[in-house]
Amino acid sequence: MDIANLIQTVAIYALPVLFAITLHEAAHGYVARYFGDNTAWLLGRVTLNPLKHIDPIGTIVMPAMMYLATFAIPGGPFILGYAKPVPVRFDKLKNPKRDMIWVALAGPGVNFIQALIWAVLFVVFDKTDAVDSFFVLMAKAGIVVNLALAVLNLFPLPPLDGGRVLVGLLPWRYGQYVARIEPFGFFIVLGLIVFKVFGPLWMEPMMALSFRMVNSLITPLAMILR
Repeated sequence: MDIANLIQTVAIYALPVLFAITLHEAAHGYVARYFGDNTAWLLGRVTLNPLKHIDPIGTIVMPAMMYLATFAIPGGPFILGYAKPVPVRFDKLKNPKRDMIWVALAGPGVNFIQALIWAVLFVVFDKTDAVDSFFVLMAKAGIVVNLALAVLNLFPLPPLDGGRVLVGLLPWRYGQYVARIEPFGFFIVLGLIVFKVFGPLWMEPMMALSFRMVNSLITPLAMILR
């Protein structure tokens, strides 16, 4: 293992990852409070302090172990982790079935906005000779991290955000059937990943679509700075 390369990779991704997970979780709590549930607010989870959202196992240990275990595999490394979920009492929302959709979409929505901001920085940094290449790589990492987090969470299976959106959109009876999958959802996704179904089925096409959307939105800026 190239230690210098590993340290550089960690340095490049550290800030984008911290912003991605912190704002993702805080957005859930903020929108939940807006629609009537202040549970996360009272627990101090609607904050930009990353320490409030970091799960020692899911955010640090698990991604590190997966990186070390897969860095030498063709197509690797593969990294999967999670932050500490923001508590939401859906029964306290003004309109639980409708509002849970907005609460769920808040996290991926904020990640997409961050991806756009990093994309703007990437274009500006890339066109400025005085900016070190390190910051260009960090901006590129910010785009990838935020789009990946948004796309992963939009997969329509509880407890992922996309699963909660699906529960909110379905008629009550069928939504309850889907909601019962939640305790097993993470393991189902992990199984789909291990058997190389999740990437071709969901991540690859959705990431391609997301990159096209970001690219189309920042193209005018890139043309101005050309």
